[in-house]
Amino acid sequence: MKFTKMQAFGNDYVYIDAIHQKLNNLPELARFVSDRHFAIGSDGMVLICPSDKGDFRMRMFNPDGSEGEMCGNALRSVGKYVYDHRLTDQTDLVIETLGGMQHLNLTVKDGLVSNIRADIGEPRLDTKVIPVNTDLPQFVDQPVKVLDRTFHITAVSWGNPHCAMFVDSVADLDVEKYGKEIEHMTSLFPNKTNVTFVEFVSRDYVKQREWERGTGETIGCGTGCCTAVVTGVLTGRCDRKVTVEQVGGPLHIEWDEKTNHMFMTGPSHTVFESEIDASHILNQ
Repeated sequence: MKFTKMQAFGNDYVYIDAIHQKLNNLPELARFVSDRHFAIGSDGMVLICPSDKGDFRMRMFNPDGSEGEMCGNALRSVGKYVYDHRLTDQTDLVIETLGGMQHLNLTVKDGLVSNIRADIGEPRLDTKVIPVNTDLPQFVDQPVKVLDRTFHITAVSWGNPHCAMFVDSVADLDVEKYGKEIEHMTSLFPNKTNVTFVEFVSRDYVKQREWERGTGETIGCGTGCCTAVVTGVLTGRCDRKVTVEQVGGPLHIEWDEKTNHMFMTGPSHTVFESEIDASHILNQ
């Protein structure tokens, strides 16, 4: 089985062409792909599939084998994969995901994609579609006690739910301590929810660190960056066009006032390409 490991501002995913390869037993394959013996630090597995609704379909699997809805950085790297691997010659793409139809615009240099702009749609604040236990119609800037401190928290979803928790300094935060505690707060988060710890440095500059439930701290997440901006705008902490600094590098975010859509801009690069024998899984 051929695969490509790609990175977009920190998120490392293993990408597989599922158009020209027949794949079975996907949960077990995802667990195998994410095993440390060959995919060190992988955030999971992304399949590139045919779609009746868009140009391609993206299926994303977590390291534990469960299927996820969407990750912004993983989505952007799909555009680089399909263009660089000659699955398309289009620079404007519509990608089908569990989180909805996503739109990509590719910048091509010397025959390869050098930059990707992703429109991940309209953020949702209705708690009926966000896995947060609350009777409030919208979950915006609510105080939550975690161990010895109180965070202000906002929940946002594009099909990939995130919660942003406001802090004075992400550099001084014990992300593991509070992240692990949040994992067990099932009274607040009944389902898998990523938590973005957010520091607002200025109106156009934000810092964040990301905790993924069941995985730990991740290098970065595009959807988490967008969540940070939404929370900042809604609570008067930042402007609609900002740079978000994360461990994996800066991502440029814009929340369009007319369309209410979020745009991410930034490069993606191929880490390595290889081939593995997964016949013992695929033939089950």
